[in-house]
Amino acid sequence: MGYAEKRGDYWRGRYKIDRGKYGTVSHDNGETIRFRTKREAERAANDMEAKVRNGRRRNLADSRITFGQYVSRWYGAQDLAASTLQNYRRHIEEHLLPAFEHTAIADMTANDVMTWEKEERVLGYAESSIKTWRATLHLILADAVEEGLRDSNPATRRRGRGKRAGRSRNRGPEKAVTNPLGILLLAERAALLSGRDDEFVAVVLKGYTGVRWGELVGLETQYVRSAGLRVEWQLYELDTGELHRCPPKDDSHRTIDLPEWLFGLVSDHMARTRPKPCACHGLKYVFGGYRAANGAARRPGPELADVARRAGVSVGTASTVFNHPEMVSETTRVKVHSAAEDLGYVRGSGSSGELAAHWRRNSFATWLFHPAATGWYPKKAPQEPRPVPVLADPWPGVPVRGRNATNRADSCWLPIAPRLTPHGLRHSHKTVMVELGTPPKLMDERMGHEDGSVQARYSHVTPDMRQRLTAGLTGLWEAALAVRREMAPGSPVAALDRLLKGGP
Repeated sequence: MGYAEKRGDYWRGRYKIDRGKYGTVSHDNGETIRFRTKREAERAANDMEAKVRNGRRRNLADSRITFGQYVSRWYGAQDLAASTLQNYRRHIEEHLLPAFEHTAIADMTANDVMTWEKEERVLGYAESSIKTWRATLHLILADAVEEGLRDSNPATRRRGRGKRAGRSRNRGPEKAVTNPLGILLLAERAALLSGRDDEFVAVVLKGYTGVRWGELVGLETQYVRSAGLRVEWQLYELDTGELHRCPPKDDSHRTIDLPEWLFGLVSDHMARTRPKPCACHGLKYVFGGYRAANGAARRPGPELADVARRAGVSVGTASTVFNHPEMVSETTRVKVHSAAEDLGYVRGSGSSGELAAHWRRNSFATWLFHPAATGWYPKKAPQEPRPVPVLADPWPGVPVRGRNATNRADSCWLPIAPRLTPHGLRHSHKTVMVELGTPPKLMDERMGHEDGSVQARYSHVTPDMRQRLTAGLTGLWEAALAVRREMAPGSPVAALDRLLKGGP
């Protein structure tokens, strides 16, 4: 059996290798591991001696397998969600293989890992990203240890080892959040940018429930109920462009309590849009894409000019009917909408009359959410970042598009929350719940988190807790509406206009 040996203020583990030969429990670089207690040293020594006794030493052939060879075998053996496999593959191909592909598994040392980490940092990658990639490397090498290809894991991070500073080195910028009024104003702008009410409802729903992006895109109509919003599935966007239907992250199935006004907002949206089963999954989703489906331009279909010609009006008048219906007569609106229905024209769908079935994360964030939050369109060659040009009336301004849009505009939007992202709405919702004094157990349930502590095990969610939270969210929503009503009594967004004119 192994034994512990006292060495000043620490213990070291000693184990038998062969007759008359003993080894010391050490790190990969040969440095002796210093244990705080005798029991820890004995346990480590016994583990090492058991490996020797049971013949778990690596043979020469296995010890020379390269990281590239091993990780190919390792990846093929994984049986995980498609989203997880995609992330692992990206970490391996883009960050681990370039550094370790031809290195023998047995030869990898902690210094090699530290050198790789420093090089990734020099390349400008975020500390949080490097930490994620190192965790993947640690997982791979841990399995190599289990297979007997190594005695220890060189990617294990020793606390405080090799650091020039403390925890502050890993600090990133604080996540941007917004308040209930910010959520309302963002939702209004997103709807103005897309030209429809769908994005208004979606941003409000995300801001007041904290659902993840994939859960919002994958929300099926059957799971919107007065008793609560059931989170059963998500749509995860793979690198191939496919939207993979899978359970929510960490299997966080849950029911989110909805205030009465929010359930009514989503129900009215579904009644207006009448969702149909999508071609990719055959299911009815609450929200759909706002841009043309891929390849739509290559298929014939009615254009706005065709609608204008059939209605006997100019293209500009037809465009005004869809973008600013209040600026044209009822007779003209009826003629244009009738022509559009006859031709099967769908606004914003390009020449095919077909919208994409679902939002795309990058497109939504880049062309709707970012301009709504900052008041600026992002850079896209050959154009530089530029303010969103808007017509001043009606307030808060309707985006101007097309040729010479900047010169035709009256003003531009001021920023609401410059660094906010769609995921930041999830942080915002958690922050609002904290401000309302929501019990941690209910916050975790709503966010899809799990607290494994003893305190969490002995606390429970009650109906009174749920009622207080929904009442608090309702109060914040009504207060935000009141402030927005003071800014202007109406809105170009139909869903919000009804709320402003019909609210208290």
